Amino acid sequence: MTNNQYDAIVIGAGHNGLIAAAYLARAGKKVAVLERREVVGGAAVTAEPFPGYRFSQFSYVVSLLRPEIIRDLELPRHGLKILPLPSTVTPMDNGDYLAAWDDHDLTRQELYRHSPRDAEASDEYGRVMARAAKAIKPIIGLVPPDPSSLSLRDMKGLLRLGQYGKSLSEKELYQISKLLTQSAGDLLNDWFEFDPLKGTKSASGIIGTFLGPYSPGTAYVLLHHYMGEIDGAFRAWGFCKNGNGGVTQAIASSARALGVEIRTNAAVQQVIVKGGRAAGVALANGDELRAKVVISAADPKRSFLQFVEDKHLPDDFVQQIRNFRVRGSSGKVNIALSELPDFTCLPGEGPLHRGAISISPSMEYIERAYDEAKYGEFAKNPYIDMIIPSMIDRDMAPPGHHVMSCFVQYAPYDIEGGWDDAKRDAFGETVISTIERYAPNIRRAIVGKQVITPKDIENIAGITGGNIFHGELLLHQLFFLRPAPQWADFRTPLPGYYFGASGAHPGGGVMGAAGKMAAQEVLKDWK
Repeated sequence: MTNNQYDAIVIGAGHNGLIAAAYLARAGKKVAVLERREVVGGAAVTAEPFPGYRFSQFSYVVSLLRPEIIRDLELPRHGLKILPLPSTVTPMDNGDYLAAWDDHDLTRQELYRHSPRDAEASDEYGRVMARAAKAIKPIIGLVPPDPSSLSLRDMKGLLRLGQYGKSLSEKELYQISKLLTQSAGDLLNDWFEFDPLKGTKSASGIIGTFLGPYSPGTAYVLLHHYMGEIDGAFRAWGFCKNGNGGVTQAIASSARALGVEIRTNAAVQQVIVKGGRAAGVALANGDELRAKVVISAADPKRSFLQFVEDKHLPDDFVQQIRNFRVRGSSGKVNIALSELPDFTCLPGEGPLHRGAISISPSMEYIERAYDEAKYGEFAKNPYIDMIIPSMIDRDMAPPGHHVMSCFVQYAPYDIEGGWDDAKRDAFGETVISTIERYAPNIRRAIVGKQVITPKDIENIAGITGGNIFHGELLLHQLFFLRPAPQWADFRTPLPGYYFGASGAHPGGGVMGAAGKMAAQEVLKDWK
């Protein structure tokens, strides 16, 4: 083989692309990963926009990364270290707060202080959601069968799906059916009465979607975020040592140790098609690389509408990809600080600074923020999820200084008039003003801030529409419908071309399941 001849080429060095490459190399294949940027990691990267201040630039917390991938690729040996986030605190407009600590009894006491009824309901709600998440979790590792196909592979898949359904109790089936179609708002109103509690919990149902908490289907998005675990602790969230770039750096290190060649500054222009099948890629610099198979870890729009000419794909498939919803709704504001934000609800340095701080006073507050986004404006009173990584990883900021990561909704990709510097600055100012209501010292503490819109996510990370999940987690875009009916098994209508990104089953987040399963399907076809 020449240096430009491989068994497999993977487009995109995000976490899914690196994982797919590592599994193929683990099986003895010669693999190259091609990344258009100068750094690997996709949306899971650590950047230093201000000297000495390091941020998880886009994605910022870890929970969904599959434990079997961590084990198989020996990621801890390659530097992966997850630091737990022990709490979530929701400041309230009246100067009080709601807190969920990593101590069950303290959290129950805290809830009881606000609502004895909700304190009694909380444990049972947690059990119901955990059971539902565990019941649906096997589907994450199941290649979606095509229910319209009579092929042996799909018939076997449907049989496995039927056996899985048969293993569930009647109660579990009803719960899952309800969660797939219900809104997060209706779900939480059935259980709780305290507005800040419902607001904070509902936020998990709208992250990465262009939906409000009362939109049908958001209960599933909430459940999707319930499926994470860290070191066997279910529903646990953490921060990666050295930021989320530490996750992808560990995966890249494992892949290189297995023999994967990773090329940066290697933008793919087109998939080469010979004899009706993918045979390699042409790079923007004119180079051509050949391979038996090509796997795209880019989003569906780039994978099928940019890299492959329409003539090589069925018309109905191309139309389905064009219709795939990828509207970004999330922004990010990374803030370098000379001192900690001092929250009036819990003054001084305290445990809240080592966990998440959520601006989510009610579901109605979040729904009103969504209403503004629906009509092409960023939310003037946004939902904000903040963490201060430098409190759990001192290497993220200079001594005595801090970094704060603010995930924000809503910031629509298709904002009225388009995003420009003035709108970006106004969005950043809105976020600072919102935080200032709860932490009055925030403005004087700012050393620098980086404001990221969905348009920036598209331009920098190469994700169409700036959608952090590569496509919304909607009922008509899940399981055997993701990214398109009949093509949810990581294969595509172009033989030799595979798809293993967050736009594939089982969806977004730093999970890695799509990359792993795409590689496994490639290996099955080779056999």
